[in-house]
Amino acid sequence: MMTVPMFKTQNEGRRGPCLKLHRKRYFGEVSMRGLNRQPVSGYRFAGAGRANLLKYLILGVRPNLAIKRGARGGARNSASRVSHALSVSQVTNLIAASEFAETIGLPFNRMITVHWQGAGIPLLGMAKATGRFIDLLTRALARHAFKTAWLWVHENGDRKGGHAHILMYVPAQMVSIIGKLQKRWLRTITDSPYQCGVICSRPIGGRLGLEIGNPALHALNLETALGYVLKGADAAAVKSHNLTRVEPGGLIIGKRCGVSQNISPKARKDDKKCLRF
Repeated sequence: MMTVPMFKTQNEGRRGPCLKLHRKRYFGEVSMRGLNRQPVSGYRFAGAGRANLLKYLILGVRPNLAIKRGARGGARNSASRVSHALSVSQVTNLIAASEFAETIGLPFNRMITVHWQGAGIPLLGMAKATGRFIDLLTRALARHAFKTAWLWVHENGDRKGGHAHILMYVPAQMVSIIGKLQKRWLRTITDSPYQCGVICSRPIGGRLGLEIGNPALHALNLETALGYVLKGADAAAVKSHNLTRVEPGGLIIGKRCGVSQNISPKARKDDKKCLRF
């Protein structure tokens, strides 16, 4: 039986630190090192078919698109760094990051999927491309004085190829502005015309402002969306977190997932220190 995630009342309405990116890099990635390997307790994912929950299906892309060869891209994204699934520590971090985003008042309210293979980006270049896309998005929000929080996960499927799932906080008043910009960003990143179906962006829960108008329903839909993003976990992570949706994550070169610095393990640790005083 699934329970809606609850958060400490003393943290409600709090605001976390500003989003801080690597100074010497133009993409918004953070380190995944030093993660706590203990699972987050009490977290359960919704089963398929539960009433009022949206299904998060991914749009297909045109088959047999030419893939451009790219150079090294993204932090520590060498060809020797490969993985086939999310580990226990990675899943633990992603779940904790999602919960902390809610705590600091930046709940994930949008799910974005970018089919990088359809855009001509090879596996080795996905981390750099995803980081660049998120950096452009966060900078656009910052220009309008909005903070954000995000996480991303890379997958690689036989039909879809390499793609990124992004859960992010985007204020409702910025959705139309971001929608007009994102195709231009993709053209800049790929240096090629936009291909139909490369990007899919939708509000979590099906409508804007659900996290404000109906927080309980938003929490259920976010749980489903996060469960979808985590479906490429390994057997140990599935068991530790009782994940109900499991699919092969595929071969990924370089970083497999990441979170913004304001919801990173360090940010969460610093927040706990502040609560003690």
